[in-house]
Amino acid sequence: MRVEQLISEIQHISSFKRYGKVNRVVGLMIESKGPRASIGDVCYIHVAHHRHTDTKKIQAEVVGFRDEHVILMPYTSIRDIAPGCIVEATGKPLEIKVGYGLLGKVLDSLGNPLDDTKLPAGLASVGTDQNPPNPLSRPPIAEPIEVGVRAIDSLLTVGKGQRVGIFAGSGVGKSTLLGMIARNTNADLNVIALIGERGREVREFIERDLGEEGLKKSVVVVATSDQPALFRIKAAYTATAIAEYFRDQGLNVMFMMDSVTRIAMAQREVGLAVGEPPTTKGYTPSVFAILPRLLERTGTNHLGSITAFYTVLVDGDDMNEPIADTVRGIIDGHIVLDRAIANKGQYPAINILRSVSRVMNHIVSPSHKTAAEKLRELLATYIDSEDLINIGAYKKGSSIEIDQSIEQYPSILSFLKQSTSEKAPLIHSIDKLEQLVGKGE
Repeated sequence: MRVEQLISEIQHISSFKRYGKVNRVVGLMIESKGPRASIGDVCYIHVAHHRHTDTKKIQAEVVGFRDEHVILMPYTSIRDIAPGCIVEATGKPLEIKVGYGLLGKVLDSLGNPLDDTKLPAGLASVGTDQNPPNPLSRPPIAEPIEVGVRAIDSLLTVGKGQRVGIFAGSGVGKSTLLGMIARNTNADLNVIALIGERGREVREFIERDLGEEGLKKSVVVVATSDQPALFRIKAAYTATAIAEYFRDQGLNVMFMMDSVTRIAMAQREVGLAVGEPPTTKGYTPSVFAILPRLLERTGTNHLGSITAFYTVLVDGDDMNEPIADTVRGIIDGHIVLDRAIANKGQYPAINILRSVSRVMNHIVSPSHKTAAEKLRELLATYIDSEDLINIGAYKKGSSIEIDQSIEQYPSILSFLKQSTSEKAPLIHSIDKLEQLVGKGE
């Protein structure tokens, strides 16, 4: 079967190459006369090294057309590109190498190791831009997955194949929470995409938040904020393709992307460069077109599952800004990290009352569901009456519900807090929740 496949591939290989020439460069955009290519195809731009006769090849992608010219954007810097540079068409979109040999590796957007080592042999080639699974081929989410964070496992239970957004402003603990999930989850492996991060934060996340234990069962894809917009976008597609490969091997994959907002910003740069009109808050229409296509690729299929956590950076803690609003409408639940809670020293700073898991009610036991609802009621009652309690205007005995919430509040806070080094197994979190609520009855 392998020989027949190779013969078929050889028969379909084009016997000639197509070339074009760079016509001009404007901002992020390279315009060339030829070659014949399609949207999404990878091309090589041959540029000469300064003071040397040899040449190097810069990878670029076809992002549009203007009249009879091809519009390209490079995956790397446009430095050294000049008018007349030869543009070589490959006739196919970006492909990466995937396999179990990637575990423990930190890769760039093109699937190359960042430590300059070589990829192991025996990896398969896959395209980075795949279609989402057919809706009828997606099995319903039927069982929970352990993430090892008590507040999530007990009150916002996540199912295998669920897609959840983590919404927060800057510096509220998104990366720390992702690191806890990566270390503590019982998923088979992790695929983590760090997009638009500061260069300093990448190594800090890998060594401090993820740790040696977490890295052993993870594949990390990195595109820092200084890299070109298309390179940042491709990091999301590459990481998703790696997760899809492992899902198709029948595994339960934990997928984490930080952050969707920076992907949207990168796509806005690309859209504006090719002439798209800016719409809501300057975002171009293509931004709102790629988000559902990208986010729908994760989830379940008939072979395995990808449980996904997407972080969304909300400007000025505004939960209704365009990207946050769009993502919230696509995914299966959201976790809100609150700056006011973080300022009180409560970590993870999850606002339970503003967060929701849309599949929780279908995957937990009746007793677990009842206990979670009871704790939410107690917490909501206390928060609603907090001002009266703090100024001493509330008199004990005026309300049984408020009295109970005041009594239980210290225990609830203790339950929701969790140090980064503490692992909380799912079953223990549920037992603690039921015990906590049972004490107040």
